[in-house]
Amino acid sequence: MFWIELLVVLISIFIGARLRGVGLGIMGGLGLFILTIFFHLKPDNPPYNVLLVIMSVVTAGMALEAAGGLKYLTSIGEKLIRKNPNQVTFVAPFVTFLFTFLTGTSHITYSLFPVISDVALKAGIRPEKPLSASAVAALQAIVASPISAFTSISLSIFGAYGFDLFSLLKIYVPAALLGVLGSTLVANKIGKSLKDDPELKDKLKELKNDSKINSDEIINFSIYSKLSVLIFLLGVIGVIVLLIPFVKPFWIINGQKIFLTATSTVSIVMLSTSALIVLFCKAKPYNMIRGKVSIAGMQAVIAILGIAWLGNTLFKGNLDYINSLIKESILNAPWKFCFFLFFINTITTSQAATLKMLIPLGLIIGLPPKMLIGFLPAINSIFFIPNYPTMVAAMEFDKTGSTRIGKYILNHSFMIPGLVSTSITLLVSIFLSKLIL
Repeated sequence: MFWIELLVVLISIFIGARLRGVGLGIMGGLGLFILTIFFHLKPDNPPYNVLLVIMSVVTAGMALEAAGGLKYLTSIGEKLIRKNPNQVTFVAPFVTFLFTFLTGTSHITYSLFPVISDVALKAGIRPEKPLSASAVAALQAIVASPISAFTSISLSIFGAYGFDLFSLLKIYVPAALLGVLGSTLVANKIGKSLKDDPELKDKLKELKNDSKINSDEIINFSIYSKLSVLIFLLGVIGVIVLLIPFVKPFWIINGQKIFLTATSTVSIVMLSTSALIVLFCKAKPYNMIRGKVSIAGMQAVIAILGIAWLGNTLFKGNLDYINSLIKESILNAPWKFCFFLFFINTITTSQAATLKMLIPLGLIIGLPPKMLIGFLPAINSIFFIPNYPTMVAAMEFDKTGSTRIGKYILNHSFMIPGLVSTSITLLVSIFLSKLIL
């Protein structure tokens, strides 16, 4: 029976991924209906804590966008990239990493990609190089960001085992940065130069007199846009500070110290940040729900609600069978769990949903929490099949067409930088988790 139920889950994920948008979440809901009604599995609790954090962080991002702060933040990134045009392959990925790290979402790359492509083209550099490395860098930044859904879920799971935000950041930040460095070095060797690539010669002729984009125009940002960025960054800093063990708010209940949870900390601070931006930066609440951040955030919420709920229900309803099936195999060769993470996330294209499904499974079958923390970067496999929005955007913004899907689908522009970056991040993460946790 388990295998039929697993097939229902995989079909739901596959169809949902093909539908894109909220498809993953709604198909997860349909799969959950089938498991509950026809296979009589008891639904697990919905992932309330994860959804709470995502909605809070997204709300802060919505307020930032409504105040014009997101555009201002992007303009700073543009200046950094344009300042060093000949080094765009090395500068752009780290700028993309920084901005994703600060905002907790890779969707900020949509504003940076056209700039990266334009700068590379003007400098005579194949746009595929910086674009592929930057798209991969954004994925790595999600692992390292203190306010990403990935980090929130990790804290909600591993906090019960004594690991706090800093336990995770001191592993993932250096690991992710080294992964980005590795991908930039590899991306710099990808493909022929623009002038030597016969496939691009005709395209270059068409673009010869059309290499300017709107971001060359000077935009005057209001004081409110700038203030909203300051408030947002102070909110991020506030989350980090309030998660420091000796700073955490606490209450004495029945003689015991009860600390404010990481989930509540992130949610309260981010909602407060949203309120301050609305109150002091002229961000209109009705404009907040109309922006790109709102759309991306709603997709993330629905995806996690459907898929994580579906996956947890399957695993909780078949614990005994799963234990007997894979426990011995995984415990004898724990590294296999990394491939499990990589494969499932390739299908779901949601790091948060995959994490919520599989990490509890790893703990149930007996993998040590410290080991699982080291394994988590294996989840960065979204690049493997380039249908994720950031990958699609990178290809669309490349005016030369050098960033593309190959003849055999998997031989695309992101494959080598992605494999190198994820491998380095994973290996460094495993090493550091053993060394300092």
